[in-house]
Amino acid sequence: MVIDPVARRTDGESVRIARDVLSAGAGAAGAKICLPEGPEEFARVLARRGQRRPVVIGDDRALLRTVGLLHKERELGQVPVSVIPVGAPASVGLSRALGVPTDAVAAARTVLDGGERAMDLLTDDSDGIVLGGLRIPGGGGRGDYATGPAHPVERAGRVDGHRTWWGPAARTARTALAMLAPAAGLGGGLGFAGRRGRVPAHRLRIEADGVVLADLDRPVRGVSVVTGLRAGMAGLTGVAEGRRGAVPAGRDGGEGHDGGVGGGGLAEVEVRWPGEARPVRTRARAVTVSGADFHYRADAVVGGPVRTRTWTVQAGAWRLTVPKGG
Repeated sequence: MVIDPVARRTDGESVRIARDVLSAGAGAAGAKICLPEGPEEFARVLARRGQRRPVVIGDDRALLRTVGLLHKERELGQVPVSVIPVGAPASVGLSRALGVPTDAVAAARTVLDGGERAMDLLTDDSDGIVLGGLRIPGGGGRGDYATGPAHPVERAGRVDGHRTWWGPAARTARTALAMLAPAAGLGGGLGFAGRRGRVPAHRLRIEADGVVLADLDRPVRGVSVVTGLRAGMAGLTGVAEGRRGAVPAGRDGGEGHDGGVGGGGLAEVEVRWPGEARPVRTRARAVTVSGADFHYRADAVVGGPVRTRTWTVQAGAWRLTVPKGG
């Protein structure tokens, strides 16, 4: 098991509990414990794992680092990933959205007794990866990340002593969007709701499987791309049907999402306009965004500025250990 240094500093008790449960359940084979002190050592430890299955104890950034390193080694499809989320609620939202328990004991038992689930991800043309979703704001400043409708955390309640917002029936890939907002969004200040401040529009050309959803002549307020939707989801038509197949907000049925399993190699794409114009929603395998320099928030990481970027869905590209039947 690889214990992220941030997890050791922020919640040593949860780390100890997870380590003890894993060590007790490993039996005669035992569990090798690695304590890297930084990203470089983390990468070396992962590369020298041999035939051992990697188990990471840490927050979403530790999970992203692990999957990214395995992707660069071209071993991601052969190595199941296990994670025990440790950190503040906002720092483990992606892991939670993907179906991993955030309680240390439950997560450790999932590593020992859980099953593997094939998950989609997005790769971009710079060899970057996105596990849950990405969001492009209508501008370049921090406040611009406030684009879009109220995100799942604000719609369904807060965490850590407040109302929980996940559950087996409601756990969907779309909840990964919760990680795309800055921490301030969790408090209702500058989240995706963003109703306390004006978000400037941005001129972007957005193509989904070759179909133009937005062009430079019409400013957009924000763009989101989320992996892992069920292929047969009612109400969303394929991009191949053309721009007329795009579905305005409020007509996607709201139900029927599946938490990251078998998205059919398609991602949900949403383009939002300034003012009250209805957003365009569709599904696609590849999304290209181009225009003036723009930033994007991919999972828990902000990228850019770039002038063009293409994201492509890789169906079932990695396997995550989750509770059986979860």
